[in-house]
Amino acid sequence: MSDTHSFDSIKKHRKVYVAVFVALLVGTIVTVLLRSLHFSAFWITAAIALTVATIKASLVAAFFMHLSNERKAIYSTLLVTAFLLVAMMYLFIHARTDVPLGTEFRATKQVPHAPAPADK
Repeated sequence: MSDTHSFDSIKKHRKVYVAVFVALLVGTIVTVLLRSLHFSAFWITAAIALTVATIKASLVAAFFMHLSNERKAIYSTLLVTAFLLVAMMYLFIHARTDVPLGTEFRATKQVPHAPAPADK
């Protein structure tokens, strides 16, 4: 029998899975309790709920999907994604001031109306 399927190895993995299950259960309880708690601003509740959801998603991905063993592939994919996000945001912000030559950009809140058709 190999080392990966030994009784001690299975016991160790079972403890990890039970710990992750308990952490997910606690995260779910915290998320449900946030619904009844009222903070001074809604963004506080939303920030806490999103933080708990991110932690729960990370636990599921790392342990149940076995991504914790694939660090090199995960970090390289994350690095490419972060680079593309920064590049797209730069292009979006940079292109905000681009207007056709000979025109002028006027930021107004009024919507221009077409002139009413003349009665014949």
